[in-house]
Amino acid sequence: MKKSIVYTKTGDRGTTSLVGGKRVSKADKRIESYGATDELNSFVGLLMTEVNEKEDIDFLQFIQHKLFTIGSYLATDRESTELRIESRVTPESITRIEEEIDRIDGELPQMNNFVLPGGCRSAALAHVCRTVCRRAERQIYRLHETDEVEEPVLVFINRLSDYFFVLARKECLLNSGKEIIWDYSCS
Repeated sequence: MKKSIVYTKTGDRGTTSLVGGKRVSKADKRIESYGATDELNSFVGLLMTEVNEKEDIDFLQFIQHKLFTIGSYLATDRESTELRIESRVTPESITRIEEEIDRIDGELPQMNNFVLPGGCRSAALAHVCRTVCRRAERQIYRLHETDEVEEPVLVFINRLSDYFFVLARKECLLNSGKEIIWDYSCS
């Protein structure tokens, strides 16, 4: 079997292809949205190297697969190409992430103050994932202003940042024993 070529040279002039073949600018809103999703997926991979509980690692692996699904969805030119079932976010995926948020949050003490990102490496990385997720969400909503984005994609990406927040709190408490509380009187 012949090895595939990594570089194609087709993007050398600032364009790239969507699934379906349509060429668009590399600065297109669609490219920005799935690029931010891909960046988030990479940070999730980094976070997985710092998390120790198997249940959390397994769930983060599920997240990576769903982010790849979302990237595929966002990369598809639906004017010329029908979406494959693999490129859809299902209501079951949303339920699964909500159940995981509830599970983790149920183990955490009540929040009475704002917390700052950090406390330990895994918590800090979960906060990075949370903020990159919010940026990806903003990019997807920019795309949604001109091109329809299905509601399950929007809901899933919104829930995902909430998941990273509760995971960051859990990791902070597991590894450093305390969260960093915002000192609003700091001057």
